[in-house]
Amino acid sequence: MANIQEIASYAETSAQKLGIAKYDIYGSSVDDTSVQVDKGKPKQFNASNLASVIVRVWNNDNLIGVTSTTDVDPSGIELALKTAYEASAFGAKEHVPDFSPEATAPTTDVSAKLATQAPVSDLLETLIATEKELLEAHPAIASVPYNGLAQSDIDRFYLNSKGALRSEERTYASIYLYGKTEQEGRKPRAAGAMRIAQGLSTLDVQGCLKEAAEKTISHLNYNKIKTGKYRVVFSAEAFLGLLGAFSNMYNAQNILDKRSLSTPESLGTQIASPLLSVYDDALHPENVPAKTFDGEGTPTRQVPLITEGVLTNFLHSAGTAKRLNAQPTGHASIGAKVSVSPHFYHVVPGQAASQSYSLDKAENVIWIDELQALHSGVSALQGAFSLPFDGWLVNQGDRISIESATVAGDFRDVLKSIIFVESEPEVIPGGVCPRIWVDELSITGES
Repeated sequence: MANIQEIASYAETSAQKLGIAKYDIYGSSVDDTSVQVDKGKPKQFNASNLASVIVRVWNNDNLIGVTSTTDVDPSGIELALKTAYEASAFGAKEHVPDFSPEATAPTTDVSAKLATQAPVSDLLETLIATEKELLEAHPAIASVPYNGLAQSDIDRFYLNSKGALRSEERTYASIYLYGKTEQEGRKPRAAGAMRIAQGLSTLDVQGCLKEAAEKTISHLNYNKIKTGKYRVVFSAEAFLGLLGAFSNMYNAQNILDKRSLSTPESLGTQIASPLLSVYDDALHPENVPAKTFDGEGTPTRQVPLITEGVLTNFLHSAGTAKRLNAQPTGHASIGAKVSVSPHFYHVVPGQAASQSYSLDKAENVIWIDELQALHSGVSALQGAFSLPFDGWLVNQGDRISIESATVAGDFRDVLKSIIFVESEPEVIPGGVCPRIWVDELSITGES
């Protein structure tokens, strides 16, 4: 992508030529290389460069026009400005977006090390060797049907006609492995793991391999489970999956659109057990592709969402913050409409628990490792969910894989029924979270 200073210069020149006084531009470019293998042979190789630039223009009546382009040379930017200006005549007249009041505020200095992309041959060799080790980890592991090793370079920038000018670069590499078993007279079982790092050289490939192998093997010894109420322990992936599925609780845009479990008056109310605190933290050290600014140029920061069970903040764009008399939080994405979304969750214990729990001593506890069908088994506006899951029945440290079962409930009840938040965090690509203990949930298994 062109230099940010150059883009700003010819955007200003084009805007003056077209008689445009107010505009902003957000752009990103991703160079991505990925490989997949199948039983020691290359299965798929992808290389791509995806560029996206959003241009917004306000006319003299303060109506806004928006267009997108992939062309950031002088002629491309000029055409985009012209098109957005023409579109502004048809812009919405209510709740018109404006520049973020923090678009020129200092961002946090994040010392992100940039990695050089490794040759494709290195990716293939690494993944082939890793797949081989996973297949050899147990005779029952017959295939690794889902696997991938990828690396990406990301460039982002934001500028506006009032002098805002931001840019940043990030690199990251990721690997995922998903093993599948085959045993005569037994159902196929599967499990996986994923890791992410700044580059291939620092990627925890062996950790991913070990986790995928252990989980896959642990599901070989499976059994049915009786339908009933059980104490449930959510893994980081499972709990953060629910937290994301019901993010409308603290998404200001959803709240203003009346598509949320919360209202503006919900701030300050107790929505969860005092044992739970939740942050959204784009700048968390474990968030490898950390963003220091959002699509409106607002600096990102750590935002407390739930503090000892109390709903503390909403996630805001500049527009939602203005309407709710708050400050932007750095969670906006611009386009035809400004949207709001979380970055990276950080879940920690809130108040100290009166009693601690351990899987080594617990009896008849369901440990849910991964929730499935989050896209279809969640009713986000009612708070309800009914989801198949992968997990184990645990008795004093011994675990038996559950053949097939569904967990159901109301997410608001889940939050209030938390009895313990472990202290040891698990790191996954979407956040950092320890295991979460919930007193009682409905499990549907064997009739």
